[in-house]
Amino acid sequence: MRESEQRHVTLRINASEEDALLELLNFMYSNTLSVTTAPALLDVLMAADKFEVASCMRYCSWLLHNLPMTPESALLYLDLPSSVLMGEAVQPLTDAAKQYLAARYKDVTKFQEEVMALPLAGIQAILASDDLQIASEDAVYDFVLKWARAQYPKLEDRREVLGSHLAQYIRFPYMTCRKLKKVLTCNDFDQDVASKLVLEALFYKADAPYRQRSLAAEESATSNHRFVERAYKYRPVKVVEFELPRQQCVVYLDLKREECVNLFPSGRVYSQAFHLGGQGFFLSAHCNMDQQSSFHCLGLFLGMQEKGSTSFTVDYEFAARLKPTEEFVCKYKGNYTFTGGKAVGYRNLFAVPWTSFVAEDSIYFINGTLHLRAELTIRLCS
Repeated sequence: MRESEQRHVTLRINASEEDALLELLNFMYSNTLSVTTAPALLDVLMAADKFEVASCMRYCSWLLHNLPMTPESALLYLDLPSSVLMGEAVQPLTDAAKQYLAARYKDVTKFQEEVMALPLAGIQAILASDDLQIASEDAVYDFVLKWARAQYPKLEDRREVLGSHLAQYIRFPYMTCRKLKKVLTCNDFDQDVASKLVLEALFYKADAPYRQRSLAAEESATSNHRFVERAYKYRPVKVVEFELPRQQCVVYLDLKREECVNLFPSGRVYSQAFHLGGQGFFLSAHCNMDQQSSFHCLGLFLGMQEKGSTSFTVDYEFAARLKPTEEFVCKYKGNYTFTGGKAVGYRNLFAVPWTSFVAEDSIYFINGTLHLRAELTIRLCS
């Protein structure tokens, strides 16, 4: 640099940069800044980046990080030029901005209008979160499409932003197969991009559980978490369907110990819908009182989604993996004629009090997970 050999240095700057440059020079001699507001500190941060004063960038970032965060300031921090955003000194600030937006808008339905108005960087911060409070990944996909259509009316622009910037934050492996079929025919996605995403999701669904855990562990170190399951309102299930010799399906629902503990004293958790004979069903696990109302216990129920004139007589069987064999053991069998919008099940699946069910030495949790299975067979269809 010529400046290192010259006694007099001429810097050419825009008039708007003058105050920030004077602050930067002051910092280089005194290690302090006189400005305290976010806009002024951001100006100094930009000047420090331009003139490669890393110590001042770190100091500005630290001061900004200590200011109260607002949606506006968080978006400002994420809208800095890419050269600044890539800087190691600014990383803690941008991470804090993303965490703030993800926490504030984790229930996107509650802030729908506000969220729909957010720019791309804000949407990415929200979608990257594992703590998003949403019904299912199908709902995440629908929300992303709705936002993209509102923000990018031109199909060409929308395809670009979905394929290059947003698809990586949708966790396609946790979408239902029915919704994945719709992705393949969705005009908003480039056909090649859609095919790649759906194929990857289907391969993941078909993979062995230990491979799925391995992929999720690898992905947890990246920013998009494609194979990491969110805490969905409707829990994902694995379904094996048979058409012959009888219409039948086997449904697997896994619940973590903390999810079960959080159900006490009267909570319930629902599965995603699954289909048998063209009709939607779901499972729900409840913490409730047993028939004699003497203690809390775990109940498991089978529900039919929509009311309709068609009736189904369904044989069903509930089972769970138990220690020490870790094999599925049948806990309840029954049959029921569904006419839509109804549920049936057993209020005390394991015939034990809630305290025994969730105890540290409980035989129902294997490596912290409760493994449930429901087998459904249609007897009559009229």
